[in-house]
Amino acid sequence: MNAASAQFSVPIKLTEWTSCGGCAAKWGASLLTDLVSELASGAQSKIDPALLVGLAPFDDAAVYQVSEDVALVSTTDFFPPLVDDPDDFGAISAANACSDVFAMGGRVVMAVNIAAFPEHFPSEAISIIFAAAARVVALAGGTVAGGHTIRNPEPIFGLAVQGVVDPQKIFRKAGAKAGDVALLSKPLGTGLTLAAGTDAEKLVAISGMRQLNRQASEQLQQLGGAVHGVTDVTGYGLAGHGWEMAQRSGVQLVLDSSAFRAYPGALEAAQRGVRTGGDPRNRTYVDGHFFVDDKNFDDDAGVALCMDPQTSGGLLAAVTPEAAEKLLQDKMWWRVGEFTAASASVRLR
Repeated sequence: MNAASAQFSVPIKLTEWTSCGGCAAKWGASLLTDLVSELASGAQSKIDPALLVGLAPFDDAAVYQVSEDVALVSTTDFFPPLVDDPDDFGAISAANACSDVFAMGGRVVMAVNIAAFPEHFPSEAISIIFAAAARVVALAGGTVAGGHTIRNPEPIFGLAVQGVVDPQKIFRKAGAKAGDVALLSKPLGTGLTLAAGTDAEKLVAISGMRQLNRQASEQLQQLGGAVHGVTDVTGYGLAGHGWEMAQRSGVQLVLDSSAFRAYPGALEAAQRGVRTGGDPRNRTYVDGHFFVDDKNFDDDAGVALCMDPQTSGGLLAAVTPEAAEKLLQDKMWWRVGEFTAASASVRLR
């Protein structure tokens, strides 16, 4: 338990207030994609030319140009608790919400809280959640400037985050090229570790989820044109978000399971057959687009790590081999695979 939560005479366990948590609570990507496509097609004729990134195609955040060298990056993210401690929940929620701005190559400037709690939820816990989120937003470079709170049977918290970016330097999911190296900035397996890891293993994953993607994004920004595509890996797992990059770019993403870096306990849980609630939805999303080199490999732990929904996961980047060498000097980054000249898909080897 964090020091901020030690004031409770009886330790509060947030996960006892909810039926699911984190990015695993997201709707399945297949259904959401259909809904977004319908909305985009209906509004296509009314699009403001200053809207540089919107629903067609959707990306990690919306981007609206306000001047020649400044564009607004706008995103929102919220979910039920996936951890028991209020301080952890507030920090993870904020880091996860800010991640979309960093995935677009922007910097965070402001956020507003989105909160829903049961009427008899401990007010001390709400204060801790808000305070933890505000500290993380400050570390991201911004300020929490307001928000809205309603009553709800289950607790839900997140933020709407605003950032800014140079219109000529926006990171997008599209743009990966054959020969690019695929790098990831955080380990995999948050869902698996939280579902079946030991208390010590869970603490490592929680620490990772609390970490911002600001440093990873700034390192990519310094590489300029050597970065061809970026997204963050969250609820749809490495397979789903990797497929979106491959599809938009018209290339194949080849993942190397032997190089996967996982949070403690995640791989072991996968090997024991543990699967999180978002796993089957993510498999449905990539069905027909995700392949393995060995037909007997379909239920292997490597596939489970690819399908595991991540909360506050790392940035997935397509960069030139030369840029990859520079990034790999920082132990934060690791090589997850490569992009090749083949039909848009994801292949696990």
